[in-house]
Amino acid sequence: MARREQTVTVAGHTLKVSNLDKVLYPQTGTTKGEVMDYFQQVAPVLIPHAAWRPATRKRWVDGVGTPEEPGKVFFRKDLEDSAPGWIPSAKLQHKTHSNTYPLVNNEAVLAWMAQVAALEIHVPQWRFDSSLEPANPDRLVLDLDPGPGAGLEQCAEVALICREILDGMDLPSFPVTSGSKGIHLYAGLDGKYTSEQVNEVAKELASTLQKEHPQLVLASMKRSLRENKVFVDWSQNNASKTTVCPYSLRGRARPTVAAPRTWEEIEAPGLEQLDFHEALDRIADGIDPLAQLASVQQQNPDRLAVYRSKRDAALTPEPVPEQSGNSQSAQPRGKDGTGLSFVIQEHHARALHWDFRLEHDGVLVSWAVPKGPPLEPGIQRLAVMTEDHPLSYASFEGSIPKGQYGAGEVSIWDSGSCTIEKWREGKEVIAVLTGSREGGLGGVDRRFVLIQAAGMGGKDNWLLQLAKEQPVGADAGTSADSGDGEPEAAREPSAKQAVADLSGQALRPMLATAGTAREISGERGWSFEMKWDGYRALAVADGIKTKLISRNGHDLSGDFPELEILGSLLPERAVVDGEIVALDSSGRPDFSLLQQRVAHQRKKRTKQASAIRIQYLVFDVLQLPYDKDAGLVDLTALPYEQRRQRLAGLDIDQQYVQVPPAHTGTLEQAIETSRALGLEGVVAKERDSVYELGRRSTSWVKLKHQRHQEAVVIGWRSGQGSRSRSLASLLLAIPGNGGLEYAGRVGTGFSDAQLAEIRERLEKIERKTPPAKNIPAAHQSDAHWVSPKYVAEVRYSELTSDRLLRHPVWRGWRDEKQPDEVRWEPAEPTGNQTPTNR
Repeated sequence: MARREQTVTVAGHTLKVSNLDKVLYPQTGTTKGEVMDYFQQVAPVLIPHAAWRPATRKRWVDGVGTPEEPGKVFFRKDLEDSAPGWIPSAKLQHKTHSNTYPLVNNEAVLAWMAQVAALEIHVPQWRFDSSLEPANPDRLVLDLDPGPGAGLEQCAEVALICREILDGMDLPSFPVTSGSKGIHLYAGLDGKYTSEQVNEVAKELASTLQKEHPQLVLASMKRSLRENKVFVDWSQNNASKTTVCPYSLRGRARPTVAAPRTWEEIEAPGLEQLDFHEALDRIADGIDPLAQLASVQQQNPDRLAVYRSKRDAALTPEPVPEQSGNSQSAQPRGKDGTGLSFVIQEHHARALHWDFRLEHDGVLVSWAVPKGPPLEPGIQRLAVMTEDHPLSYASFEGSIPKGQYGAGEVSIWDSGSCTIEKWREGKEVIAVLTGSREGGLGGVDRRFVLIQAAGMGGKDNWLLQLAKEQPVGADAGTSADSGDGEPEAAREPSAKQAVADLSGQALRPMLATAGTAREISGERGWSFEMKWDGYRALAVADGIKTKLISRNGHDLSGDFPELEILGSLLPERAVVDGEIVALDSSGRPDFSLLQQRVAHQRKKRTKQASAIRIQYLVFDVLQLPYDKDAGLVDLTALPYEQRRQRLAGLDIDQQYVQVPPAHTGTLEQAIETSRALGLEGVVAKERDSVYELGRRSTSWVKLKHQRHQEAVVIGWRSGQGSRSRSLASLLLAIPGNGGLEYAGRVGTGFSDAQLAEIRERLEKIERKTPPAKNIPAAHQSDAHWVSPKYVAEVRYSELTSDRLLRHPVWRGWRDEKQPDEVRWEPAEPTGNQTPTNR
């Protein structure tokens, strides 16, 4: 075969590649080029689990072959002599010898691995530290390997049992279908314990499982005992052992992947291994169930490691300091936030941008700002966080050669000293910059605010703006009054609107009516908002404090302390309406996570609570201060469109607070957007509708993609096996004309922690008789009845002829709702309707 060589540039490094059309997986026809493309696409989610770990590789130079004639595999530890000089590496001393391993620290390393047909990447549970010495492990792993007669279904059963034990150890676990036969379970560690200690804990856990489930679990290494059982391999926590890296390919007949999975997938029937096409589809949809583990794993303390990995000192004029044993390039200065430096560089690379760099912890923490720093308040600019730079970069100007990372002209736009007023790592930065008289900042002090905006597409996305309060003498300019075309009536409230303080009243939010697309007629003007799947809450600003009022009048402030910031963002005694949501690793609202967050907060589990991201999504404003003479303005009588314009003028977006835009297109477009974002549905609102406090109005109509139903919990059934200490299912009912109507049982969708909490809650309200009528005898036989006090929500496929929920799945408690508020929802979801007359 002709080599057909070509040179490519990846992450600033040049690499010769050849034979990209060579078939590595004959059964599927998958080529080396496709493997290389996969590794590049998967790099952002793979590298966090591989970086700074010694990587052993399994290479199939001539392809994996077929089940009948497997290809020859080479197991490689040492870095190949032919490897490019820029491949980062580290030496590891073994008992009798040493090996130099490559480090999968960037996309270019993955491209090289694809070139040499290294399909499988195996790494240990520890990383190298800044001195390139092995650190303590930052994760525990259990390899669930099915023996003859067992399969993935049995592995999933064992995984769920392990999850319950690890949760009890305060070690949240993350499943990965291995791409081979079984499942890997990971749990993040804080680096306090040695590999020997972690290995001993894993061994004891496996032994306990074998004792409690002898017909299902095996902890012994003896292969002769594995028939019909799942071997829990604890030994991969040994410092000398490795596990296939999450998102690595496998050398199987099909190009399967060690694919991170959700617990809902593990619980569901029909679990299968995923191939690389399916893995890429999930990543494109923002599904990365292992992202939380990556964020808590111990990171390499060398702040300039990424910077160095992208640059060759022999090929670029940029300063490239050598790595030292210290974690920073210089001793940190400015412990009090003063005496630090900044630089803003104009960078004519492939696209013009400005590099905004602030000194912190001995490096220049850096952001790329495509449109440049804003010089007027009220303007927000996207700022993408990049790798840390050395302090010596503050004086760099020059030309980065073509073919090198960041190629193009760099000039200093402004530089000088800065004072850091606030630095919340990964969340918020406030700094006052003092530039030169001739610099781009105009020779005056400027106070900038940087807020992480992960919801805009990733944790590296931030927003840069001038603070509202500027240092004395700054002429940053003032925001022009309106100019946005807002109708005069919306700016000038009538005398009737200046009223007594709404925030002192017993407030209740306006509620939407459940409906279908047929009810959204073209005769009435509509605007569309996304349905966010969280806790509805009115926020009342009271000085620096905030009161969060649920739909039934409960104060939720204690559950969400981070939303206290609303008090400083909103004018005093302002009242806004919104939804409190918990965001998953892809930035989507997750109601189950929200339930977990509240449970952790109420039980004072501060660490677990803070690990779940919260946002308050504001979509309406009810009251604002007018001025010191007219007092407060009741905006509830204004049309929806005008209230939205007032809301947009508040400029309150930041890490914990966002004002999502309303969708002014068609209903079809809004539904398509909601589906694409993976949201619950759409809320249609009449553009001229007033805000009706505490009322459910047909002016607002909610449309859901799936069938959801709120129900009153009336009982529970005892569980067996792994659920013997919790419950098997819950019995549900819906209020009707003659009292509660039985609606069926729900037994899936629960986490182990939820099962324990539910049983504990219900045991306190047990009663002797069923609170609903017409319950089938088969459903009553082993039921424990409870007072109809709590409301829950389930997802279901359809209603049976007896009006029972078919295939219901637990979504969570609806503690903000009362049983008498529950009604049957429309049985047909949004997606089954044909929108008309719009």
